[in-house]
Parts: sequence; structure tokens; C-alpha cells
Amino acid sequence: MTLAPTASGIPPLPPDFVIGAASSALQSEGAVGERGTTIWDTFLGTDPTFAAGPHAMRGADALAHITEDVDLLRGLGARGYRFSVSWSRVQPGGRGPIDARRIDVYDRLVDELLAAGIDPSATLYHWDLPQALEDDGGWLNRETVERFADYSAAVGARLGDRVAHWVPVNSPNLAALLGYVDGRHAPGRELGFLGVLAAHHLLLAHGRGVAALRSAGCPSIGCSNHHSPMWPASEAAADLGATKLFDALFNGFFLEPMLLGRYPADVEPLVEEFVRPGDLASIRQPLDWYGVSYYRPIRVAATPETEEMPFELLDVLGHPRTDAGWAVVPDALREWLITTRARFRAALPPLVITECGAAYDGVDDQGRIEFLAGHLRAVASAVQRGVDVRGFYVWSLTDNLAWTEGWDHRYGLVHVDPDTLVRTPKASYRWLSELIARLPQHAG
Repeated sequence: MTLAPTASGIPPLPPDFVIGAASSALQSEGAVGERGTTIWDTFLGTDPTFAAGPHAMRGADALAHITEDVDLLRGLGARGYRFSVSWSRVQPGGRGPIDARRIDVYDRLVDELLAAGIDPSATLYHWDLPQALEDDGGWLNRETVERFADYSAAVGARLGDRVAHWVPVNSPNLAALLGYVDGRHAPGRELGFLGVLAAHHLLLAHGRGVAALRSAGCPSIGCSNHHSPMWPASEAAADLGATKLFDALFNGFFLEPMLLGRYPADVEPLVEEFVRPGDLASIRQPLDWYGVSYYRPIRVAATPETEEMPFELLDVLGHPRTDAGWAVVPDALREWLITTRARFRAALPPLVITECGAAYDGVDDQGRIEFLAGHLRAVASAVQRGVDVRGFYVWSLTDNLAWTEGWDHRYGLVHVDPDTLVRTPKASYRWLSELIARLPQHAG
């Protein structure tokens, strides 16, 4: 493969490499229009400390700005746009037939993207579970997997003739960890290790979703799993052991079932009592590509034996930080890509960076430019080492609701005023558009 050079000191990228942008339904669409109640409406509505302002749940009102946002994507030169379908919008109670009127808006979005020469990439579940399903146990209830399979089949049948790429479940590890293990995200359950039941059901939903989309004739199906390199706090045996365990829970628990049809040996005892015959075969569906959501590495230390959790997550020191306080370590992404390719070899499909971004305030966001340049360099370096990476989706196109941080942290290439919803391209948008224009697929 002949690779052509790019700008900003980024090594060559493959000629067909896709740079695009990403978003999610609840964060960008908000609660405007007709949709059912989600776990996030309930979770944030009961939190008196939530300080996102009066327009918290409006998000960027993306469904009222489809044409404007597609024009922004066109101006960026984006080859792809990853969005999510709101389960509670098209099926308000999480059951029953899809509401044809409510899915029409996604028809329009897909058609406008295609008219602009942008490949649509649809995610079916980006953490906005209908509250009616949570009332019946949510992801702790195996029946939710069946409802998700029905929903996947219906949306796939409606949009599968035009949507280029599909993700059933976004970052199931974070959905389980933050929503069911430590309760920092909706639905706010603090179950500790018992939360792995939700993780298993989310993995089953992924598998059932892939199968449903295949049956609907959808052409290109992958995943989007959140991954981080794990760095021990020291070379002490206890820290090394704690790091190995947390890596198995955070990374291996999702990689191995999807790619190898098994759980890591270190964590298998946590799930063996509720894994039924055929579950792992259902989870291990053939994937056209494997999606990686990446933000930062994690430093792990052992805790005293008196603590419930045997590990503690620490800051990674000695690196620049985003405005959210997260360490900026692009080389950790290169490290993860190379080591994962070496570990899984033929079992690993082509890779796509489905989500990578950072919080920086202001329209003159030089920090975001440096962040993106560093991470694109890391990907290009991994490609030069033989890793098959085919795309990079920036999180996110516009500023939006950053979950529990509200509007305090800005991830967009495009600034959005939460009061007026006026969109203003940032310096990073202009920088990225110039970079994309120099990629080989745009030459000539």
C-alpha cells in the first residue's frame, strides 16, 4: 500500500482513510420533540446538584438543525458521520411497533448525509434506555436483550438500505461500569461487582443486535468499545496484579467475548452463574470492523485488603491535560492499537477509531488541535507498524450535553450557544478541514 503524506507532521495515512465526526442522540438531540422518558431524564431530574442550566436536556437541538449540521459536515470535508438513533424517540416505551412518524427524522438525516457525499454510521444504543424498560430491571433483566433485538430489527429494516455502517451498542463497558457498578451515570445503581450482570446483558444485546441487522440486510456492522491502556502505579506485585485484574474487567471482558467467544479467565468466576448455554456464541458475531473509543490511559494501584474494590484508579501524571483534567497521552493509543493487534492477530477485524476527542473551552481551541494532531499521528504510526486502521471519528461535531457535566465541558469542533443554539466553527474545525482536504482521497 502506498501512503501519501498529510499535513501537521502526521505520517502518511491510507488513501481511503475516513476522517469523520460523531455524536449521540441524547447529548445532541436533547429531550425536545416527541420522545419517551429515558433513564437520563429520570437520573438528572432527581439530582439537585446538576448545574447544566435551564437548557440542560435540550442538547444542541440537532433534529431542528439537520440541514445546518450536514452543511457543517460538508464544509469540514467529513467522509463519515456517526450518530445514534434514540430508542425512546422511535419506540417510546421500548416495546411494540416503531413509530413511523418519529423515525422519519432519521430518514431525513440519512438522506441529507448521502446527498452531501457523507457515509452515515448509525448506533442503536448510546446509553439512553427507555425508562419503562429500566422500571422492569433495565440491563439487569435479560428480557431487555429481547426488546433490543426487536428494536434493532425494526430500525435496520427501515434504514438499512441507506446507512453504510452500524454499531448496536456504544461502549457497553462504560454503560455497565458507570450506570450499574458505581452509579455515576444513569440509572445510578451502585452494585459493585454485581453490575457485571448488566455488562453480560449488554454484550448479549450487541450480539443479538448484530444478528438482527444482518437479517435486515445491513451492509457493514461493527462495534464501538471504549478501551484504555492500563498502567500500574508501580512495579510492586500488588499493583501489577490489580492492574491485570482491572484490565481484564475493563478491556478483556468485552474484547474476548466479541472476538474469541469467551470471558477472560481472571473474571470468568464473576459471570459463570448467569451465562447460559449459547450466550457466548451469540455474543461472538462476525464483525466487519472493530470500533475503538479512546480518550486516555488509566493508572491502577492496589488497595488495602479491607477495601471492597481491590484496585484504585489514579491520575496519569506528567502529561498535558484537557479542560476536564484528563491526561493527554496520544502514544497510549498507538500502544493499545499495536499490542491489541499482536494479541488477537487474525481474530481482530480492521479497526476504526469510532470516538476520540477532548474538552477544551473557547472558539480558539488550540488545545484541541494539538490533541487531534497527536492522536492522528499515533494512529498513522500504528498503521505504519502494520495495524489495519481505516477511520477516525472526532468526538464531537458540535458542543452538546456532556452527561453529568452538562455544558461545562465542550467537546465540539463547532461551538454551540446553549441559549440561542447558534453554531460557530472553532479553530479546530478549520484546521481539520484543511487536513482532510490534503488527504489522498481528496487529491485531484
